[in-house]
Parts: sequence; structure tokens; C-alpha cells
Amino acid sequence: MNLLLDTHAVLWFAGDDYKIPMHTRKLIESPLNKKFVSIVSAWEIAIKTAKFPSAPPIKGGVKEFYKILEKYRFFLLPIEKKQLETVETLPFIHSDPFDRLIISQAINNNFTVITADKNIQKYNVEYIWDNEVLK
Repeated sequence: MNLLLDTHAVLWFAGDDYKIPMHTRKLIESPLNKKFVSIVSAWEIAIKTAKFPSAPPIKGGVKEFYKILEKYRFFLLPIEKKQLETVETLPFIHSDPFDRLIISQAINNNFTVITADKNIQKYNVEYIWDNEVLK
């Protein structure tokens, strides 16, 4: 299975956060699944670190985020033209530009999104959070 982790899912997974369900954690840990993280997540980390230097989303900012990706062998997914074109056609359920691009990347690559974000889950994408793959 090709998994695309939302930004919070990466941070919660790496931080052993109790908020990530055990079933989801096992899917991420499985060597049978290929794990991707969008470059837009790194961009989101960089912006939030600059905006909130006293309370960044991750201590060490984007450099530390890259170390997490390397440590867990997550593939960094670039942004492609087609994905930006798809963003234009998405219903405006979600207003977060980072999440809209993650949705588009999932659609264009047939990836399953790992996310707790209820707004992402409203789109026509496969997602996992608890015990099953949903669409």
C-alpha cells in the first residue's frame, strides 16, 4: 500500500504520540507499505516555525523534520503541475492550502492518506486513521 502521511501524522508517529491509533502505527511501520510525505509538509513546518519561533511544530524546524523522514525511510513527494491543477478543481471543503495539496497528491497518485483531519476525510480519497481503509 502507498501511504501519504499528513503533517501531523508524521509528527505524532515520530513522537510516539498516543493520539495515533495502534493500527495506524503498525501500517506505517510495516515494510510492506511505502510511505510518502509531501514536500508541502516541510513547507508547512518551515512557515509555522518562522511564525511561532517560541513554539514551533517541531523543535529544530524543517531540518529536524528532514531527519525524521530519513530515519523512518519516508519518501519526500515533490509537487507536480498536475497536482496544482487538481487543487483548482477540488470542492472548497478544506481551506488549508497545505492540506488541499496533500489531497490532490493523494488523488493523482492513488495514495491512501494517513490523517485524523475530518475535512480531508470528506474528500473522495482513501484514508486511514482507525481500523480500516475508508473512502
